[in-house]
Amino acid sequence: MRTHPNSSVEFFIVGFLDAPNAHVPLFIFFLLVYMLTITGNLILILLIIASPALQSPMYFFLCNLSALDIVYTSVTCPKLIDIFASNSGRISYVGCMVQLFFCVGFWNTEYFLLTAMSYDRYVAICKPLHYTVIMNRRLCIITAAGTWIGGLLGSISITTVAALATYHLSNKLNHFYCDIKALEKLAMGDTTSIRNAIFAHGLIFVMSSFVFILITYVYIISSILKIRSRKGKSKAFSTCASHLTVVSVFYVLLFDLYFRPKASISLNEVKVLTVFIAYIIPLLNPIIYSFRNKDVKNALRNVMKKKLIE
Repeated sequence: MRTHPNSSVEFFIVGFLDAPNAHVPLFIFFLLVYMLTITGNLILILLIIASPALQSPMYFFLCNLSALDIVYTSVTCPKLIDIFASNSGRISYVGCMVQLFFCVGFWNTEYFLLTAMSYDRYVAICKPLHYTVIMNRRLCIITAAGTWIGGLLGSISITTVAALATYHLSNKLNHFYCDIKALEKLAMGDTTSIRNAIFAHGLIFVMSSFVFILITYVYIISSILKIRSRKGKSKAFSTCASHLTVVSVFYVLLFDLYFRPKASISLNEVKVLTVFIAYIIPLLNPIIYSFRNKDVKNALRNVMKKKLIE
């Protein structure tokens, strides 16, 4: 029986191991970020589930986004923390491909979820009288399930071309997780299939979601501007301000990472941008949605009052 040519391959993640004096601070930093991300998003999920005032499509999708932030950071952050603790970035070929599959899959899910949330805001502001009919429970469940399933299925092509490539037995992966572009640099022979898969993936998932979100916000802003009263405009805008903030930060960093000319971006900048996208945004999401949302703040106050009374 023939073995896979990569069955004995190992990767060594050396993204931050080239700065030995920073190991302890980085270990503490990523451990705190991971713990705060899990805690913040878990609190938001439990708050949405427990609060009758938050039982709407917007918060249903937000609950999914928080769950996504938890599972996504759990794919890479524990391994990164272990690397700093053990001073060894070794990861097997199979482990690397599994990590790549879920990283790409959960990023795809995030594109889809942010798109679904923008459509929800579009219906709420542009078609308020039909909101409950259009955004019914069945549609929300199907859409949410579709974002998760579609996101993971969409990672198959990227993972397949990466898995089929041939690598040296020992490879230094100059990143902090198994990133497809970092793997492309380590692949032996022709890497056209990997580049084509990356391009197609960017076009289908990144650009299509961005264009859809952009179009929905053109309609949303247009509808808000037609509202005559200042109070009405402020109220309408406040319902989508948190989502717009998250989307803006996410896509600005994403485009800066993947579409800036290679000559003008250093490897260290790539790592910093990836840290912001992969870890800082999931940490900030529950904070943004809490501090900029009256419903969430009121629900949190009510829960705290009940606990104090008990």
